[in-house]
Amino acid sequence: MTNEKAVAEKLLEIQAIKLSPEKPFTWASGWKSPIYCDNRKILSFPHIREFIKSEMCNQIFEEFPEAEYLAGVATAGIAWGAMAADQLKLPFIYVRSKPKEHGMGNQIEGYYQEGKQVVIIEDLISTGKSSLAVAQALKAAGLQIAGLVSIFNYGFDEAAKAFTAEGIKTRSLTDYSTLIALAVEKGSVNAAQYETLVKWREDPSNWKAVSYF
Repeated sequence: MTNEKAVAEKLLEIQAIKLSPEKPFTWASGWKSPIYCDNRKILSFPHIREFIKSEMCNQIFEEFPEAEYLAGVATAGIAWGAMAADQLKLPFIYVRSKPKEHGMGNQIEGYYQEGKQVVIIEDLISTGKSSLAVAQALKAAGLQIAGLVSIFNYGFDEAAKAFTAEGIKTRSLTDYSTLIALAVEKGSVNAAQYETLVKWREDPSNWKAVSYF
């Protein structure tokens, strides 16, 4: 079993990812979606948490050996970034979506030095907008973006193009294609449902659940 497939299996096992083509979820953006990903659940399962942490550390170590800092994206990336930084003995910082409105007004929390190479830690990548906003904040603070590691990636073309345009290398422990292929293999998704799940990913903003589910 590939690492990507093993991670996807763990996420399905604890229902951190749910597939529901018949009764789609509504995202904050207003999109209707047959899938919902809540990687915060992983933290409640010690053995799976340890597995995901190890896989993340392996990705960082192998793909970004130049990393000098890890930067968690608030809030979901903070725990994973902190755990990985502890394992790899790297400094850790985290980045808010916007500067605090009180105190020091920081957007980036923690100690860092300009010019250092930083890897951004996310729990998942959808459109990529929040991750890119964090990358911009780090660049503005004088840090160099080595890349980004996430647990899950929906694989939207929009996100891939945006990261490429910014010159940001991304790596994910597993992705949407791996997940839905595994769901078919396990029999939890049939062939017709699989085709609908593929079509959703191609045009999520205009997707509508179909009546034959």
